Amino acid sequence: MTIYQIISLAALFFCMVLLLLHFVRIVKLGKPKDLSVKSGDVTQGVIYANTVAMSPTHKESAYLHLPTYAAGIIYHLGTFLSILLFILSFFELNIWYPEWLNLILALCLSASTLCGITLIVKRLNNKNLKSLSNPDDYLSNLFTTLFQCAGIAFLLTGGMSNTWHAVYYIVASILLIYMPFGKLKHLLYYFSARYHLGFFYGWRGTWPPKKELEVRS
Repeated sequence: MTIYQIISLAALFFCMVLLLLHFVRIVKLGKPKDLSVKSGDVTQGVIYANTVAMSPTHKESAYLHLPTYAAGIIYHLGTFLSILLFILSFFELNIWYPEWLNLILALCLSASTLCGITLIVKRLNNKNLKSLSNPDDYLSNLFTTLFQCAGIAFLLTGGMSNTWHAVYYIVASILLIYMPFGKLKHLLYYFSARYHLGFFYGWRGTWPPKKELEVRS
C-alpha cells in the first residue's frame, strides 16, 4: 500500500467519524412532533416524498429545466460510481481490468464530469443561481468534479501511472476531508430531510395527493 493510499484511508476514516457524529445528532433529535390533528398517512407520505415527489413533473420548477435536472442526475450517478471505484481500489480484485471495462467506466465518468462542468458554468453565468450561491456551492462542485476527472485518468492508466496514482488519492483525500463540513454532507441529511418532509405533508393528508390515491384505487 502506498503512502497516498494510507493518506486517503485516513481521510476516509476522518470523514466517516464526522458523518457518524452528524448521524447521531439526527437520531437524538428524534421524530418530528406535530400537534395538529392527524388527517393522513405518514408512511405513505414518506414513501411519496422519496419516490414520485422526486420526479421533475412533481417538483415546483424542475420541469422547466429538464436538461439541468438530467445533468444533475447523471452527475450524482457519476459521483456514486467514483466512490465505489475508490473503495474497490484498495482490494486485490484487479478491478481496473480488463481494459475494455476500464474504457466503459471512464466514458461513464467522462459524461458525468461534463455534466458537473456544465452545472458549475451555468451557476456562474445565471444571475439567479449566482445570487443564491455561496463559496461552498462552488467548492463542492469543484472537488467532486476533480475527483471524477482523477478517476478517469486512474482508469485509463490502469492505476499504473505513479503520477496519476498520487493525484487520484490526494484529490480523494481532499474531497473526503471537505465532505463533512460542506453541502456534500447532504448525502446523509437527504434521508432525514425527505423523511421530515414526507411526515409533515403525510400527517396533513397532502401527500400523496388525493387524485393519485383515487387513481390507485
